[in-house]
Amino acid sequence: MRNILKVDFFDRDCLDVAPELVGKILVRKLSDGTLISERIAETEVYRGEEDKACHASKGKTTRTKVLYGKSGLIYVYLCYGMHHLINIVTGGEGHPQCVLIRAGEVHKGPAMLTKYLKIDKNFNESEIFNCDDLWIEDDGLKPKIRTAERVGIDYADEPWKSKKWRFIADWTAI
Repeated sequence: MRNILKVDFFDRDCLDVAPELVGKILVRKLSDGTLISERIAETEVYRGEEDKACHASKGKTTRTKVLYGKSGLIYVYLCYGMHHLINIVTGGEGHPQCVLIRAGEVHKGPAMLTKYLKIDKNFNESEIFNCDDLWIEDDGLKPKIRTAERVGIDYADEPWKSKKWRFIADWTAI
């Protein structure tokens, strides 16, 4: 039986959710019923309007309104006009924060991961805990985690650029 993460898992601060997502399994059900999946190897936190690297730093817009929604919503956006990236909203309604699923165990990058799992903007604003075609499972694996600075946020001011808000599995410690 699948142990699918429920809304209460995501209804916490992103700094608590992000390291706990590492090691979980992102599962995609294709239109023909085929299941494909990947173990989450890396996550990254974007935490509120004050975080200059967060899309919500400029306030609530058509693009960012999902970040202000309830925990567990999927936030998919197009990066560089060609790559879909998947985030999960955390922190509760009205508190714009999310966790970017940055890499899988095999697919080492957010765009490669979403391409493999066939995730696009059609999932934007869906509930990850209540979606028939995309969910996150917990099989109990808890890898050792190391932290690092976030990637690709040169536009952000300090101290936001230097925050070690990236959580990476250390597979050698399992």
